[in-house]
Amino acid sequence: MRDYTYPTVIVTAKTLFKVLGMKFQTSGTEHIPREGGAILAANHIGYVDFVFDGLAAQPSGRLVRFMAKKEAFDHAVGGPLMRSFHHIEVDRDAGQASYDKAVEYARSGEIVGIFPEATISRSMEIKELKTGAVRMAAEAGVPLIPMVTWGTQLLKTKDHDPPASTPRRRPPRQPAVRPVQPSVGPTRSPEPRAARGGRSGTLGR
Repeated sequence: MRDYTYPTVIVTAKTLFKVLGMKFQTSGTEHIPREGGAILAANHIGYVDFVFDGLAAQPSGRLVRFMAKKEAFDHAVGGPLMRSFHHIEVDRDAGQASYDKAVEYARSGEIVGIFPEATISRSMEIKELKTGAVRMAAEAGVPLIPMVTWGTQLLKTKDHDPPASTPRRRPPRQPAVRPVQPSVGPTRSPEPRAARGGRSGTLGR
């Protein structure tokens, strides 16, 4: 998959972060594979989560193809940019096409980013998780990598004004925990509550 704009935008973003004095705390990035497909499942607390989630894959030299709602692709400027990044458009009224495309991407060796909560959490707590990420990883035969980001809500989030404190003093954190390998079979599906508890535990570290 050829990328022309994605690497350039990443370099520009990193330069901007340095100019603004923004710093990040990351851990567990060694669990993001340097090759082969994977599903990166992250919590969703702000409008710019995908920027920082994508940066967490940089130590492994990987680019993340995020699943995003259709409205983001309809934007006059953002839409062409999203498509140039090879992100996946999600039509919530006809989600099977985007699901199939995500599985295809993962099978072909891409890392697919997904927000299993399906929307921004206004409380900043982990919401009930949809099962799509687990099913995608199982169907594609790739690892599922849970990830928690914290601090991006200080930049811009839903129904909350940015606090007076700056991200420079309270940097975004990005723990990526050890990947798991879902399997397809007659066994009972993982409980969303259990998955949510594990990721909440990571957030509290």
